Amino acid sequence: MSNCDFFPNAGGIRPIKYSDGVMRLIDQRRLPTEELWLEYTDYQQVAEAIRSMVVRGAPAIGITAAYGAYFGARDIKAESYSDFISEFDQVCEVLAATRPTAVNLFWALQRMKSLVHANADQPVGNLKIGLEYEAMAINEEDIRINMKMGRHGAALLPDQVRILTHCNAGALATGGYGTALGVIRAAVAAGKQVSVFADETRPFLQGSRLTAWELQQDSIQTVLICDNMAGYLMSKGAIDAVIVGADRIAANGDVANKIGTYTVAVLAKEHNIPFYVAAPISTIDLQIADGSLIPIEERDIREVTHIGEQQLAPTGIGVLNPAFDVTPARLVSAIITEHGVARGNYAEQLADFVRQGG
Repeated sequence: MSNCDFFPNAGGIRPIKYSDGVMRLIDQRRLPTEELWLEYTDYQQVAEAIRSMVVRGAPAIGITAAYGAYFGARDIKAESYSDFISEFDQVCEVLAATRPTAVNLFWALQRMKSLVHANADQPVGNLKIGLEYEAMAINEEDIRINMKMGRHGAALLPDQVRILTHCNAGALATGGYGTALGVIRAAVAAGKQVSVFADETRPFLQGSRLTAWELQQDSIQTVLICDNMAGYLMSKGAIDAVIVGADRIAANGDVANKIGTYTVAVLAKEHNIPFYVAAPISTIDLQIADGSLIPIEERDIREVTHIGEQQLAPTGIGVLNPAFDVTPARLVSAIITEHGVARGNYAEQLADFVRQGG
């Protein structure tokens, strides 16, 4: 068992810790070979941690940004509300500019800004206290949300199930417990016989480095595969269900998730395998009509040409590195949220779930 803080009963790691004005993040770039915790007290440092993938996963990015917003507010010297809000909005703009696709980032920052705007009559000192508690609340709420989501998702699975997952939608990608891996954890806790195939998830290898590590810590039977092996396993009848997370879900149910998710969804459809998406309602963006409007982040080409310091491709070769793709709603069997499971008419059901969370 790792020396990190894990939940009892296969709950996974808590990758974001906050105490006495300091946020600690496990450096996910170092996993699985090294468990290094970094400390943050400055919003600019937090922004860089998000940009450089110290922390990743849509809910975790949102939580981290909320703490960053608090740190920025804490360091503002202005005493008048108008001066304070002007500087605080600038802090939030810096954090919002770190990564474009995961909507939880913008959701969390808007929640922090809403608290400030709703309390214009309060002294600045009180606003800072309120922002600290709001960031902590976002963190703790995420864990409870994931556990509820897990129970809803586990009910969809048979008593014996072999699951394929892509990227890392586990405790490491959230405040704890996980979205897609939360469903897997809940199924295990319910006594179901679960085994997992984890895609390696090129180019950043979140599956091989993070998902495999998490599930191994919880003693959940896991087999690591290369991304291009999924179709072969499906053709052999070795996979019963696919469960992934999401970084943004459009109003019509189109899902942006880690690059390669669309490929897996097409393969699942071809082989009549259910393709499930697990995500909190904070990942649903009703302002985006469909997936064609979701901004797709392009990352450093070095992630493709190198693994660590090892160069894999010829110098000067042309490279593309979109970090996400969009899976059309027609390929999604169900979207699992903390408010229940949406099927079929996603536009109506997702809007209803968001209203419930409002």
